[in-house]
Amino acid sequence: MRNVLRIWRDELKKTFSGKADGPPEWSLRLAEGNDSGYHLPGSAVWAVHGSMTPIVAGIRALLMQSLHPGALAGVHEHSNFREDPLRRLANTIRWIFTVTYGSKAAAEVASERVRHLHATVQGTYRDNAGSLRTYSANDPGLARWIHLAFTDAFLTAHKVYGGPIPGGPDAYVREWGQAGRLMGVQDPPLTEAELRSELDRWYGQDELRTDERVAETVQFIRNPPLHPLLRPGYRVLFASAVYTLEPRYRSMLGLSVPRLGPFPLPMRPATKAVLGVVHLALGGRRSMGPSEHAARQRLRRLGEPSAGLA
Repeated sequence: MRNVLRIWRDELKKTFSGKADGPPEWSLRLAEGNDSGYHLPGSAVWAVHGSMTPIVAGIRALLMQSLHPGALAGVHEHSNFREDPLRRLANTIRWIFTVTYGSKAAAEVASERVRHLHATVQGTYRDNAGSLRTYSANDPGLARWIHLAFTDAFLTAHKVYGGPIPGGPDAYVREWGQAGRLMGVQDPPLTEAELRSELDRWYGQDELRTDERVAETVQFIRNPPLHPLLRPGYRVLFASAVYTLEPRYRSMLGLSVPRLGPFPLPMRPATKAVLGVVHLALGGRRSMGPSEHAARQRLRRLGEPSAGLA
């Protein structure tokens, strides 16, 4: 049994960081740099991204982002997500945590690296009217949809399954708007109401759609090639992500709230239990993640008063 638990923990660590025997090298380098970064301890971004809810949020964001045919075309035509989905996950985590915890210089370099990789992600797709349209991963409009879906996913998942957010939801939307600007998004929403209004506008303009390619993507997200020991917990977390979706998006994606007969399953306690187990496996309640630890080292070196905030 002890061996099984060790294998489970090692596979869990490899899923999120690519390594089972220690933190990734890039996370340790977040101790470097000569400025405090875009976000500090006590911020809404640190509270949300330092919790366990981003695991659910990441699944939700992928489901939402797949509804834009341009975004989905880029993934299907320029990504090896089927063959190596964990590498794509690890790269996304690296960017999120670098922007969250790194210096401004590190955040800008990480964002430029992603934009450079996106430079070749271009092509065409048919819109809902049947017209041929071009897409580019660095197009401000497409980058905006990705930012909106990401922000909505992380905020909503934390509101449902996480703790309080310093400054409230508006603070998170405003603070994470900086990540959008780094990725070429102009004038990102600064309040939760603005975020919801923009999402409503995308939906009302018939920009989104569902088709066979979306169904294939949803099926892949539902059943990714994880180690067998991780699959039971992942099924709960996938259901948790679906639970947080608005009914209109669940309908488009062909998904439904998990039920036992006519009764919805109690997703909140089930999700918090799974996230609690994952947290313990990754280090426990008293252990902060390596990215946050490195960031606090940098902040203490720079004399930042907030470095000691829990």
